[in-house]
Amino acid sequence: VQLQASGGGLVQAGGSLRLSCAASGRTESSYNMGWFRQAPGKERDLVAAISRTGISRYYADSVKGRFTITISRDILKSTLYLQMNSLKPEDTAVYYCAANSRGNWSVVDYWGRGTLVTVSS
Repeated sequence: VQLQASGGGLVQAGGSLRLSCAASGRTESSYNMGWFRQAPGKERDLVAAISRTGISRYYADSVKGRFTITISRDILKSTLYLQMNSLKPEDTAVYYCAANSRGNWSVVDYWGRGTLVTVSS
């Protein structure tokens, strides 16, 4: 599975951004998909995830009510989105999309390249 993230940038606090991640590969529809983020000097943490069926969603407490994860699929590829609203300076991080074939996110099967989100105060 190949993952290509985009959509990062600089935004003022209170603003919005939408991240996209194009997922391609023969079995990409079999994976759970998620977004992680890593701020400078901190660990990479799971922010939001969506099950392979698109039915179940997970959000970290810090982003609940502000971020929305969605996925669209067609015959050739899937595109994962992260709509981020009411952004805060503490949301500043490099955001990574990821794919997982297991029931938990302790191990990630595939990582995309990160996209930087900077929120100014």
